[in-house]
Amino acid sequence: MSRLKSSIWVAAYLRRCQSEGVFGAVRRRGAEEAGAVFVKLALLDGTAWLYVPAPQTAYDDSRPVERVFTPSPPQPVEEQVIEARLAKEVSFDPDVWIVEIEDKAGRHFLDLAKT
Repeated sequence: MSRLKSSIWVAAYLRRCQSEGVFGAVRRRGAEEAGAVFVKLALLDGTAWLYVPAPQTAYDDSRPVERVFTPSPPQPVEEQVIEARLAKEVSFDPDVWIVEIEDKAGRHFLDLAKT
């Protein structure tokens, strides 16, 4: 069983956010099929979280098709720090997707890797 195409996953993720009253948008379209997805969660106070694809070791063998994320860094930081990281990711891999959501309460609706 293969994982959902990135474009379909992103569309479904944004619908989920919007159904909860959280604004979200695609900032950068990546590879339709399998581009990595990075999610920036702006807290609307000048800081943000960045959620990146979790390493393969974090995936549950019983549910290999799901996308799992991990915060990087592990706490909110100044938005400029996140933007610099995203610029590096794009220069390293032009196929990445960047999705940005905004929520003061920090809700993200992502499956996070178990630590």
